[in-house]
Amino acid sequence: MNKATATKGQAAAGIALPPLPDDLRRQEAHAPVVEGEPVIAILARERQALDRANARQGRTLQFYDDLTSRLERHR
Repeated sequence: MNKATATKGQAAAGIALPPLPDDLRRQEAHAPVVEGEPVIAILARERQALDRANARQGRTLQFYDDLTSRLERHR
């Protein structure tokens, strides 16, 4: 209850959150499977997609950490 009250009070105090970067909302698609293509090539593309998704998650966490840090200093 206290947390909800504090959140409502902060919103009323005019703390405007920055917009979430568009890149952080994007979903990563699976690598396309092409008939007759070697499985290792498909796996390599899938791993690249996973690397992109993991990097995006890292940017999301950094954005959140920066935001909470700025809000704590604002108090």
